[in-house]
Amino acid sequence: MTSDGSEDRQSTFDDRVEAALETLPPAEQRMARFFVGQKQAVLLGSAAEIAGLAGTSDATVVRTARSLGFESLSALRQVLLADLTGTASPGRRLARTLQETGDDSASALRHVVGLHENALEALKRPEMEAAFASAIDILASARRRHVFGIGPSGAMAEYAALQFNRIGLPSSALSVSGVGLADRLLWLESGDAVLMMAYAPLYREVEIVLDQAGLHEVPVVLISDNLGPLVSDKVAATLPVPRGKADHLATHGGTMVLIEAMIIALAAKAGEAAFDSLDRLSNLRGAIDKAWIKRGTRKK
Repeated sequence: MTSDGSEDRQSTFDDRVEAALETLPPAEQRMARFFVGQKQAVLLGSAAEIAGLAGTSDATVVRTARSLGFESLSALRQVLLADLTGTASPGRRLARTLQETGDDSASALRHVVGLHENALEALKRPEMEAAFASAIDILASARRRHVFGIGPSGAMAEYAALQFNRIGLPSSALSVSGVGLADRLLWLESGDAVLMMAYAPLYREVEIVLDQAGLHEVPVVLISDNLGPLVSDKVAATLPVPRGKADHLATHGGTMVLIEAMIIALAAKAGEAAFDSLDRLSNLRGAIDKAWIKRGTRKK
């Protein structure tokens, strides 16, 4: 029980692995521990991709899933997804995070840096590079970009839309929840694209944006570490970015790095139009404050 009297639910998946661990041969024990420690990778990757990350064979991946009592890797993923979409409270997530970091500031720094290093490693994978290139093509060719995110992701959606606008790519942020989202969705039209930052469970706002995108044949680029399997038939590209450990406080550094990579890649696609837009921005700033006019955007 937690201090507030509620039950601190341990992962059903983790329980199952722990109960079977001692009965497995060494290679499968290592694979089972990978299942627990790298849940997002297991949820999103193929057997071959998981094997590559774990340094084993895809046969070992499938065999371990069966040894744990699952009919297949797909069946294992279903239980894993149920764990990842559980609604642990923010307080419980913080408590689990602090159990690992303790109350030492240096330990907290090392812990978070380690999480971000893992996220950056995920961004370097060849499959991520291919998905990223596809996402950039979609966003660059759109008439207008709509960046969806609510809660902490809302601030990142606002930032992405602002930066896209600065390089001459008309964009808006779908960063409000509830009925306020309806006003912003009025601008969604054929020829646009949606960049969505969203995570399981499948919130009503996410469903509505996906439905409207489908209605207007607008492609959706999804950034998520766990929502992809639930909406794979409704998105054009998925960029799986880790946000730390399951049931711990989410970290968003990897997502911010991805967004900033998008800004650079889209500017490269825009070419001279990006510089023209930045020149216009400088002129507008100069009209407000003469000191700004001294700054240029093009190489001399």
